[in-house]
Amino acid sequence: MRWLQLSLLFILIVLQYRLWFGENSWRDVQRLDDEIASQQAEIDRREARNQVLRARVDDLKSGLDAVEELARSNLGLVKEGEVFYVIPTENLNP
Repeated sequence: MRWLQLSLLFILIVLQYRLWFGENSWRDVQRLDDEIASQQAEIDRREARNQVLRARVDDLKSGLDAVEELARSNLGLVKEGEVFYVIPTENLNP
């Protein structure tokens, strides 16, 4: 009877060791869950960015207003009859 109790205790200790410290242990599962949550947050962030980019592409494909706005802001487009003013933001006198 004593040997049976000792062998069951030994089996319990081995199983507990594997549960807490072995391969695929509880800590590994927690680490993987954290990694999954982190990756899901990154995916959500990128999906939101992709939606913004898709909307911008659709806007550029649908009309000339968005193209004109980009040309004005990035390339300095000036229509005929308009006057372009440059206002310096830095003080030129040292």
